[in-house]
Amino acid sequence: MSVKAEKTREKILDTALRHFLKDGFSGASLRNIVKDAGLTTGAFYKYYPTKEMLFDALTDPYMEHIYQIYDQIVETFEKLSASDQTRNMSDTSSDGMEQMVDYIYDHYDNFRLLLKCGDSGKFESFIHNMVEREMKSSRKYIEKMKENGVKIPVVEESLMHMIYTGFFSSVFQIIEHDIDKETAKKNVNQLREFQTGGWERLWNIEFPV
Repeated sequence: MSVKAEKTREKILDTALRHFLKDGFSGASLRNIVKDAGLTTGAFYKYYPTKEMLFDALTDPYMEHIYQIYDQIVETFEKLSASDQTRNMSDTSSDGMEQMVDYIYDHYDNFRLLLKCGDSGKFESFIHNMVEREMKSSRKYIEKMKENGVKIPVVEESLMHMIYTGFFSSVFQIIEHDIDKETAKKNVNQLREFQTGGWERLWNIEFPV
């Protein structure tokens, strides 16, 4: 892509971001975005033929990066021994959440868009995908503990799903309430500690701080 084309693409995305944040996904008019961007319809469609594709460009890469942060953290964690996993659970979780919050605040408007435009279905899908990752990771942890003779009480998957959905949804309250980054980090860390304490109680296991 040429420098000129890249600048045009950035202008389209900046314009679309403003319109989506103001009017929501359904309320935003592609015609008005095209006009505000100073392009002809034909020129615009060479970049983004549909409103859905335009919205995807403003949200999907940022969701994907959060998935990558999570997946990389888990990949490293799962290489640890059973005892080291338990010993490092709290630090690993803290590190992962700090990286995520940093990235969210580096791309604040894109995540604000994701949250605001609930009618797009994107935010619901994002939370679902994060919960599924956490469920899979928890299953592997439980299995590894059992293989090493650590008895963990059974927790219904339906309850696990409820807890993780609540956790990840709560994290995004930092955007819903427009909390400053320093306070957001403190809140998310305390939320994580709160959840860790709950799992210690349910699983009858201690995660050293």
